[in-house]
Amino acid sequence: MSASARAVISVSGASSSSFSRRRFLGTASAVGLGAAGLSACSDSGSTTDSQGRTVVEWWNIQTTEPSKSVWAERAKAFEATHPDVRIKLVTMENDAYKSKMTALTSSGKLPDIYHTWGGGVLKQQIDAGLVEDLTSSTSSLTDTLVPASVKAYQFDGKTYAVPFDIGAVGFWYNKALFAKAGIEAPPATWVDYLDAVRKLKSAGITPIALAGKEKWPGMYYWAYLAMRIAGIDGMQAAADAKDFTGDDFVKAGERLKELVALQPFQKGFLGAAYSTPTGEAAAMGNGKAAMELMGQWAPVVQADAGKGIGKDLGFFPFPAVAGGKGAQTDVFGGGGGYAVRKGAPKAAVDFLKFFMSAESDRVLVSKGSMMPVVEDAASALTDPNLKLVSDALGKATGFQLYLDQAYPPAVGQEINDSVAALIAGSKSPEQVARSVTQVAKSQ
Repeated sequence: MSASARAVISVSGASSSSFSRRRFLGTASAVGLGAAGLSACSDSGSTTDSQGRTVVEWWNIQTTEPSKSVWAERAKAFEATHPDVRIKLVTMENDAYKSKMTALTSSGKLPDIYHTWGGGVLKQQIDAGLVEDLTSSTSSLTDTLVPASVKAYQFDGKTYAVPFDIGAVGFWYNKALFAKAGIEAPPATWVDYLDAVRKLKSAGITPIALAGKEKWPGMYYWAYLAMRIAGIDGMQAAADAKDFTGDDFVKAGERLKELVALQPFQKGFLGAAYSTPTGEAAAMGNGKAAMELMGQWAPVVQADAGKGIGKDLGFFPFPAVAGGKGAQTDVFGGGGGYAVRKGAPKAAVDFLKFFMSAESDRVLVSKGSMMPVVEDAASALTDPNLKLVSDALGKATGFQLYLDQAYPPAVGQEINDSVAALIAGSKSPEQVARSVTQVAKSQ
C-alpha cells in the first residue's frame, strides 16, 4: 500500500472519517496532552480526607503487573508535587468493572476518573449528562492525536475522554508448538487456519486457549469473521440499520461453527476465566496451548498468569476469508481512555494532564507495556511483541472498535452471550444473528 493510502475507522456513535495509514500508527503520530491541554471541571461533589486533601477516585482495570505497579507509581508521583491531593486508586478485574459501571451509570453516580473504551457505552453516559465535555480544551490537539486512539471518545464533534493506549487483537502463537506440528508459517486464510488446527490436534497439542466463562474472548472470533466477510462498511451498515440478519453475519457464525466442530479449545474451556492461574492466558503462558486470539496486553498477562514463553511467542493477523469483502489488513481492537465525571474536582483533570504528559507516557510505554499515544514517547517502545502489534496497526486499512463497546451496552452484551451460546452449541448462526438484531432494534 502506498504512503498516501487511506484507512477508515468505524465506531458506532461517531461518524466515520478517513485518515492516512501513517497517521494511524500509535508510535508515529500522537502529541501528548500538556499541562494546558484539559479544561478544569467544577469542584462540586468533591470530597476531602482527614488531612484536608482533595480525594480523587481513579477507577482502572490494571490488575496485572507491570501496569498495576506503574499506575500506583504515577499516582504517587502526582501526589508528591500536589500535596493537597490524594489519588485514590480503585482497581477492578475487567468483567467486574463493567458490571459495576453499568450499575453506577444507572444510578447517575460515576467515579471522578474512570476507564472507558468509548463507543456506545460512553455515549450512553454522555446522553445521561454524566460526563465532562473536554472539547474546548483539546480542540487544538485533536488533529495531532492518533485517529484510532481518539475517535472512540468523540461524539457529534465533541471529545469526552483522553486516550492512554491503543492496540489491536490478533493471534498470539507458540512458535515451538507450531514447529512441532509441522506448521511452517502462520495461516493467512481461514481454510489454512482450520488446517493448522487439525495439524496441532494430530500432534497432540491443544490448538486454542479460550476463556469461555467470560464470553468476550469468544466474541472476538465472531467479530473478526464478520469483519472479514462483511467488511468494515458492512459492519457500519448493520450497526446503522440495527440489523445483523444479513447473510454475511450468518456466514460469520457458520465459519465459527466450523472451528468449534474441530474441538480446538482446552479441556474445561467453557468454565475457564481469562487471567486466573487455570485460565486462558495461563494456558498460553505455560505452553499448554498453541494460540489465543487476544489484544496487545496478552504477553504481559500470559507472563503474569503463567510463566510466559519468551522468544517462542509470535503474532499474526486474523486470517482472510475467501470471497469476503474485508481485507486481512482490517484491524479489530481498541484502546483505553479515561473520562471525567461531570462535576468532578478540578484535581481530577490536573491529574490527567500529568498522566498524559510525554514524560509520563514514556513511563507507561517502557514500564507498563502500553502502546504510545504521545509522539515523544514513541522511542520508548522497545518490546518486540508490542512492535508486532504496532506493525499490524501500521498496515491497517480499517479499524473496528470492540463490538461490546462500539454498540449500546445491551447490544454488546447480547453479542457476547449469543456467541458464547454458539460456541457452547446451544445456538445456531441464524439464531445469533436474530437475537442480536432483536436487541439492537429494541434500543
